[in-house]
Amino acid sequence: MVNDIIKQKIDQAIQILNEKDIDLWLTFVRESGNIKDPALDMISGIGCTWQSAFMICKDGDTTAIVGSLDVENFERIGAYKNVKGYVQSIRELLLEYLKKKNPKNIAINFSKNSNLADGLTHGMYLILQEHLSGTDFSQRFISSEEIISALRGRKSKAEIEIMKSAIDEMLKIFDEMTKFIRPGKSEIEIANFIKEKTKEKNFGLAWEEDHCPAVFTGPEAKSAHAGPTERLVEKGHLVNVDFGIRYKGYCSDLQRTWYILKDGETKAPTEVQKGFEVIRDSIQKVADNLKPGVIGCEMDDIARNYIIQKGYEEFPHGLGHQVGREAHDGGGGLLPRWEKYGKTPFMKIEESQVYTIEPRLYVEGYGTSTIEEEVVITKTGCEFLSKPQKELILIG
Repeated sequence: MVNDIIKQKIDQAIQILNEKDIDLWLTFVRESGNIKDPALDMISGIGCTWQSAFMICKDGDTTAIVGSLDVENFERIGAYKNVKGYVQSIRELLLEYLKKKNPKNIAINFSKNSNLADGLTHGMYLILQEHLSGTDFSQRFISSEEIISALRGRKSKAEIEIMKSAIDEMLKIFDEMTKFIRPGKSEIEIANFIKEKTKEKNFGLAWEEDHCPAVFTGPEAKSAHAGPTERLVEKGHLVNVDFGIRYKGYCSDLQRTWYILKDGETKAPTEVQKGFEVIRDSIQKVADNLKPGVIGCEMDDIARNYIIQKGYEEFPHGLGHQVGREAHDGGGGLLPRWEKYGKTPFMKIEESQVYTIEPRLYVEGYGTSTIEEEVVITKTGCEFLSKPQKELILIG
């Protein structure tokens, strides 16, 4: 399955190169076990030791130039039509290939806007320029950001099926956690319970273990990315969890919210219920408008403005991001027009991308109310990959 997906992504890359009129995409890397270019997950599936050049061309040619001892590994995966090995220096084979192809533009792995397209270190960039000295090839360099953003974002049917399974498995862990939460449990105890269940099922965590899962209970817990603490769950608390698993190379990323009933309560207080419903309804309003061609920041506007209109402060982060091989994946997002997001809020939504929708608000005296869902973009709109949380989960 892994090799099949790699081959599918390379074929997809060729289509993207033709769409964007880019002659050649060059990913230049070394010692990927130490510093890994994120693009390798899509175009090789395995690592390399020495300086290596992975080249995908608009005309359909695919060539990997790697150290001689790495040749067998790359021939085995069968993703590249040509695998060439060198012993002393990559320079001769690389120049020979570029002169043969004579591309008018060469997309290389750097980016100002996306960390997932910025795998070329400065040292490797200088080495590449040295290899190409005496030619004008370095003057043809452009960023491969557009290629990588499209390639990471446009999920194949096989990728979508894996991601659906990741979500289903993760929701089962949430169901088990609902039975575990009760007054007196600490955030760390809840987090450890989730990690134990994840390990039992042989899944990985979708991001760094220190805050995956992130668990928050009560009115003192306001941060979105902080790790769990010794804070105890109490009656009258809102509890929310941000969690994701890594499953067959792909990630899930969801959030759910619970309310701990006080003695004598059979339902949440009015202000708690209102806060939950505002979050739930803001997600649905975005989903009703999310489709190919719209701009990410316009989707953020919908949820942000609705929450403000209902009397709450705006949330201090973007509405949503892409999910895939990483929890924060792809290029563009459902993001506000803030400087820290660069150009990514203005990128158009494309079919087959997967996004989170994750607004949040603070309910005074109770804590944070938030939900995070995953949706896939269809030809005419979007579909929920996760079964949406429509009701506040009550813990008696």
